[in-house]
Amino acid sequence: MTPPVGSTIIGRHEAQGRDSTMAGSTFKTNPVSLQKLLEEAESGKLQLPDFQRSWVWDEERIRSLIASVSRGFPVGAIMTLSAGSDVAFKPRPVEGAPAAALAVIPDALLLDGQQRLTSLYQVTLRNAVVSTITAKKKRVKRWFYIDMRKALDASEEREAAIVSVPEDKVIRSDFGRTVELDLSTRDAEIENLMYPVSMLFAWAKWQGSYISKYAGADDFAERYSFISRFDDEVVGEFTGYQIPVIELDKSTSKEAVCVVFEKVNTGGKPLDAFELITAMYAADGYELRRDWYGGAGAIGLHKQFTEYLRLPNAPEGILANVDSTDVLHVISLFHTRDRRVAAEAAGKVGRDLPQIIGNRAALLNLPLAAYVEHLPHAIRGFELAAKFLMTLRIYRPYDLPYQTQIIPLAAILGEHPDIMDHMADRERLTRWYWNGVFGELYGSTTESRIARDFIDVPLWMRGGAAPSTLDDATFRADRLWTMRMRLSAAYKGVNALLMGEGTRDFRSGQEYANAVFFDEGVDIHHIFPQKWCQTAGIDRAVYDSIVNKTPLSARTNRIIGGVAPSDYLAKLERGSNDSPPVPVSDLDASLNSHLIDVDRIRCDDFDGFMSARHERLISLIEGATGQRVYREHVDADELLEEEFDEAGDEAEHTLSPVS
Repeated sequence: MTPPVGSTIIGRHEAQGRDSTMAGSTFKTNPVSLQKLLEEAESGKLQLPDFQRSWVWDEERIRSLIASVSRGFPVGAIMTLSAGSDVAFKPRPVEGAPAAALAVIPDALLLDGQQRLTSLYQVTLRNAVVSTITAKKKRVKRWFYIDMRKALDASEEREAAIVSVPEDKVIRSDFGRTVELDLSTRDAEIENLMYPVSMLFAWAKWQGSYISKYAGADDFAERYSFISRFDDEVVGEFTGYQIPVIELDKSTSKEAVCVVFEKVNTGGKPLDAFELITAMYAADGYELRRDWYGGAGAIGLHKQFTEYLRLPNAPEGILANVDSTDVLHVISLFHTRDRRVAAEAAGKVGRDLPQIIGNRAALLNLPLAAYVEHLPHAIRGFELAAKFLMTLRIYRPYDLPYQTQIIPLAAILGEHPDIMDHMADRERLTRWYWNGVFGELYGSTTESRIARDFIDVPLWMRGGAAPSTLDDATFRADRLWTMRMRLSAAYKGVNALLMGEGTRDFRSGQEYANAVFFDEGVDIHHIFPQKWCQTAGIDRAVYDSIVNKTPLSARTNRIIGGVAPSDYLAKLERGSNDSPPVPVSDLDASLNSHLIDVDRIRCDDFDGFMSARHERLISLIEGATGQRVYREHVDADELLEEEFDEAGDEAEHTLSPVS
């Protein structure tokens, strides 16, 4: 039995005219004739909002859809938005609609059901070959037919009766030498009893051709009975098919439309605020996508950010993962701040003052004029944020503790660029940043914190109270033992702080700054190697923590291998054919730069080394945050336990050094 397409269980036999409008709701549900919906799509009365993605269904899904409708099975409801609402989207006709549809002002926009309705329009009313793809993603052109004999055979699966043929309507085998089925003429279609899906709403015309061909035949009565049965049992399912239409009325808010798309696009890439705003700005003639993706000779922000301050040998810059919604978030902070300032000037207080926020609702209500006004400041803010992060020795998006924290950072610097020019302000900004990282405050539910920090951090620099991020940040000493992989922002933070302290490579003695970081393929590696720890019977939960890890070059890590520290240090001191000897005093200085107790590591004292380095890392974090780390013991089951790195995960993003 052919499974129904879609999930809605309301079918063509639902009572017609049932109105599902409820008190206070902004929608109603009514069954509408499939033929009427397709005719409205063709005329342009029903169109798509411009942000809808292109029609992409493959031929197997189309065959399944035809089969479902041909049996009266439900294929799911569709959702429309009445035209003329406050949500002004630029419309576009469904794919394949005639050019005349472009000039029509639509009565409604199709929010959900594009793929199904476009597929049905393409194969039926449009009466043209359909461009689609095979299961192997090969682009093809197909006509669709219903094998009348199989369709009326109760023992046959209905999908077996749905046949797709090439553009010339001839199915061949043996490398094109043998014709298996030729449907290139109307007579051939009739002789083979293959009914064109493109004529499902033109039965009378096809029936007329059939009668003309067989009117004088001895078995005409039998033939006519057969096609009449096909008309009743198959064609009638299409002409009588009803689709439930959920109609959102003109009062539907922008946020509600966004929520709708989050719910109905579960099978694909979720629609974000940027795409909705793109469609709304397009209604005013502004091409938002060009700002982000470029075009007409202009380089878009996405490429600009990816390339900005990209160091030699680096695949991308620190801003590579900034997305379009992040930029809109910063602009929304500027805009809602302006609205609040204006409200205060007008004498409003308390709850009458608009919030400073960058949540989805604020983004969807961001006026085009505000976007244009504040875009340059947002761009400046992200660029200054990149410079700031590089001063903290954070060079790759992969090493960024929190992608979300770059939003308030960019907003603060975009509004107050002079912070970078004043040491005291820059030090306070640095302290705020590390409190966010080590307090692990930007992992979830960040919208309100972003807005507060945007306002409070600059006020703090001018003598105001410390921002709540400093008050909320706490770090426990025992937390260091549970930081074992890069899922932890604090793990990445320790790595950056170590490099900021001037860590030097054990072999070359170079600090890991800028180009050296990429030239030498620097990444986090074990100090006491995993193999040695495993042989010594040390618990993985202990040796895999950040306490036993440090930034090292790829070449140095290969020299270290899996031997005891005393062995690899001696090897470095001896040198080799491709690596000169390292003086003991220089090597000791490099070890100290990593906060490693030289005496402990030289005698392979793992426990003593871990205890001493744990204390030094605590001091490092206290210096960065300006806050006391809590050293009180916490039961193990109260600590945040994380997954372990699989072997080699640490070096996954290590770049091979240039030879």
